[in-house]
Amino acid sequence: MQHISVSDIRKLLQGELLSGSEHWSVKHAIYYNRHDLTQNHTLMFVSKSDQINWQEIDRKGPSLVISDKSSEELKNALKNTAVIRVKSILHAYWKFMGHYRNLFQIPVVALTGTCGKTTTKEMIKHIASKEWNVQASVSSKNEPRQSLPYLTGIDQNTKAAIFELGLGNIGNIKHQCMIYQPTIGIITNIGVHHLDGCNNLDGYIKAKAEIVEGIRKDGTLIINGDDENIKKIPLNKFKGKIITFGVNEKADYQATNIQFTKGGMKFVLKVSNNKYNLFVPGYGEHQVYNALAAIAAIKEMGLSMAVAISQLKTFKAMARHLEFSTGIGECTIVDDTWTNNPTSVEAALKVLDTIGKGKKVILILGDIKRLGNFEEKYHREIGTMVAKRNVDTLITIGNRAENIANQALKEGTKADVHMFKDVTGVLDVLQHKLDNETIVLIKGPMSSKSMIEFANQLKNKK
Repeated sequence: MQHISVSDIRKLLQGELLSGSEHWSVKHAIYYNRHDLTQNHTLMFVSKSDQINWQEIDRKGPSLVISDKSSEELKNALKNTAVIRVKSILHAYWKFMGHYRNLFQIPVVALTGTCGKTTTKEMIKHIASKEWNVQASVSSKNEPRQSLPYLTGIDQNTKAAIFELGLGNIGNIKHQCMIYQPTIGIITNIGVHHLDGCNNLDGYIKAKAEIVEGIRKDGTLIINGDDENIKKIPLNKFKGKIITFGVNEKADYQATNIQFTKGGMKFVLKVSNNKYNLFVPGYGEHQVYNALAAIAAIKEMGLSMAVAISQLKTFKAMARHLEFSTGIGECTIVDDTWTNNPTSVEAALKVLDTIGKGKKVILILGDIKRLGNFEEKYHREIGTMVAKRNVDTLITIGNRAENIANQALKEGTKADVHMFKDVTGVLDVLQHKLDNETIVLIKGPMSSKSMIEFANQLKNKK
């Protein structure tokens, strides 16, 4: 965080200094009781409903408390704590956030999408970090409550920032865009997820579309030009630059001649009248889409195509994102336990269509959560996808996932089908099937520690 004096903060927020000194600077910022207080020189926003532990705050001092509690409630501050009282904590919070964001005139990228956003964000970070100091959200920790520490992670040495936008409910992306004020927005794709918080698919698309209005004036929107749900987003009011990526000939960044190769994908990138040969680690056409979005963003950020192509080759495919390894009996394990939704399941099955040719294919599929009233519908659609494929064994884990198995059986799958409530007993079914001619896809939600542990067990890891 760029250091800001307490005096300047008081003036900015038009607050009243009730106690302590204002002749020092804050180096960190949190929202009290939402983020952990771990360091000194911390500014903290304290709401009326918060119970204040003055001893803890003082031990981490010097500390700055900003609150709209009454003067009587704030009188117990200790000597190592400065207290500024404001009329509205909400107004003060947004005032501070806007002020802090406007201290930096740098490229700020914000990403959303049903799948691929974490990988694409990590690709952009990996490429840009070759020449720049980059601030980015951590892994897939993208919920709105992380926005304050992520934003204040930018300082005077930061040359670019890249933030993944989490969506659990309508309004989440709008909220985060108000904080980050991105100069570049990316929509990787829109499938099906979080229908419990968005009511239905139309609501989910509208929630994803909040990023369009969230981009700064004269900014850039980068979208998957092949995605049918993205095409439903009205873009007529967007006044910035629109860039498309995909395999369609009309895409600004078009991938052609896509091939599976050792360790990843190779393809030819067409941009304007130029062609480039690219390699990206990680399997699947969806990984090519991720790379296209990342390269488009890198160019808009001001870095060269040469840097993008060179750095992309050295990108390390993310753990538990279709991660290949050798398992029990020298079988091939494909660990895809990072996230679970219909779009990512379809992408994984498409990878197996190529990688699994000539092998015995075993599918271990867990519950898909947050589909609201559409749980049965989308699980059954996955069952249909499975029934169309040459699968040796289908194992489902969880009550919801039983619909996958039942639909596959209904449509005449030739697979040996087993349904389990949890992972108990699954290895007994599998053990005699695992050999060097077998490929096993295990796919479940990241919230399922048991499936993650089971994947490691299959990989001979404890």
